[in-house]
Amino acid sequence: MKVLYFAWLRQHTGIGEETVTPPPSVRDVAGLVEWLRTLGPGHAEALRDPSAIRVAVNQEFATADAHVSQGDEIALFPPMTGG
Repeated sequence: MKVLYFAWLRQHTGIGEETVTPPPSVRDVAGLVEWLRTLGPGHAEALRDPSAIRVAVNQEFATADAHVSQGDEIALFPPMTGG
């Protein structure tokens, strides 16, 4: 599974992307975010408030209950603002 981090999520994690293999118990976006928080202090800080994060699964906006699986591309980014 490929995870992409944008904006301040990238700053906190220190990486723009990584390939991960979550445990089989991770089946949805919410579970993935919870698991990613365990990868280190930067991840924990970046993902501490899931309500402040938007997610896309395979380039489609997704909700916390959206299914994820190996081979998916997951993008994590802050809410967009217009101007």
